Amino acid sequence: MKISIFGLGYVGAVSAGCLASDGHEVVGVDPNPTKVALINKGITPIIEKDIGEMIATAVAAGRLRATGSVHEAVMASDLSLVCVGTPSQLNGNLDLSYVRRVCEEIGGALRQKNSFHVVVARSTMLPGSMRSVVIPSLEQASGKTAGVDFGVCNNPEFLREGTAVYDYYHPPKTVIGETDAKAGQMLVDLYSKMDAPLLRTDVETAEMVKYADNTWHALKVGFANEIGNICKAVEVDAHKVMEIFCQDTKLNLSPYYLKPGFAFGGSCLPKEVKGFLTLARQMDVPIPALAGLLDSNDAHIDRAYAMIARDGRCKVALFGLAFKPGTDDMRDSPLVALAERLLGKGFELAIFDRFVKLSRLLGKNKEFIDREVPHLDRLLAATPAEALEGADVIVVGHADAETRQAIATLATGRRIVDLAGYADLRSSPAARYEGICW
Repeated sequence: MKISIFGLGYVGAVSAGCLASDGHEVVGVDPNPTKVALINKGITPIIEKDIGEMIATAVAAGRLRATGSVHEAVMASDLSLVCVGTPSQLNGNLDLSYVRRVCEEIGGALRQKNSFHVVVARSTMLPGSMRSVVIPSLEQASGKTAGVDFGVCNNPEFLREGTAVYDYYHPPKTVIGETDAKAGQMLVDLYSKMDAPLLRTDVETAEMVKYADNTWHALKVGFANEIGNICKAVEVDAHKVMEIFCQDTKLNLSPYYLKPGFAFGGSCLPKEVKGFLTLARQMDVPIPALAGLLDSNDAHIDRAYAMIARDGRCKVALFGLAFKPGTDDMRDSPLVALAERLLGKGFELAIFDRFVKLSRLLGKNKEFIDREVPHLDRLLAATPAEALEGADVIVVGHADAETRQAIATLATGRRIVDLAGYADLRSSPAARYEGICW
């Protein structure tokens, strides 16, 4: 394939060397004449393991060259990778001026090009940047329509400095955010030999994936360091603790707990987070990342309440009260906290939870409900239909398939606030559906 790469910095130089080594015909573009001259001499403009030899070999074989001419590069290629910098501004926002300028220049060249061309953004950009900057800049400069006259994709990179060449050939995943199937297929063909999951999606999702990944990596570093600080304070070997922690790939290092939904609760997590934060305070160890966990959880309950209360006081049907489905354990359940908030603010409330029966509650569970929702017996409905009767807003914390079917059948015209992410409710055409964070 004939490929042009815009920006010969870290990502661009690595991409150029690897693609040319794979046999593609690559032309690099950069406004810095020094970088252009270095590439044309077979010299890498960056320091990175293996890339120097790859660039030298590719230039000598005639598969890699560089130029300062955008027009020349676009005309000589079928696909353009945009790898220019997106530095932070003082306010933390990204400076997309380099991206905008390059897209305007590429668009100017596309105005004079008759064949289908694909522009691929590899630069890291905040969600919405493709629609607000990249695509408009290309369309205005070219006079053509993205997804019709030319293709546009977002293809985030997952390269780490020091292991970039290895990461290029062994990515954790290949994500293609596409405006049209033809453009996406060109990238599929380009990465056909990669031994990694290949995921095709929309451009906004592709943009967000990169931020979810890097924020998660930063969170992991902060988590490990704060655990380490506590371990040192209580004279426990932090490396031994985290080695054991990482052996758990069923819960700890897994997709478990990573599905957007409602707040955490139950008899373990709130109690043990509070206990750990208390220990940190007693040892005078600052753990700001972990200290925000309970505030974050409370803010999620606040968010659910705000969604329900958006149209003022009304009658609410709440499905689910225990902290998780299939149990009657309501200790520190966020759904109980939500029910309390609604009642305290004057909402009329009916609750259905198939597993919650007051006559069966015992011990600490009964003590908790007697303290937090003392008149629960007057709020519990015997059937889903009874809970739904007269309700203006339907709130689904959790519900089994039979209950969800009843909701979908009887919810016509009413608003559903889904805290669990049930696909069958999401696709129900009869109700006005809204997810808590989707």
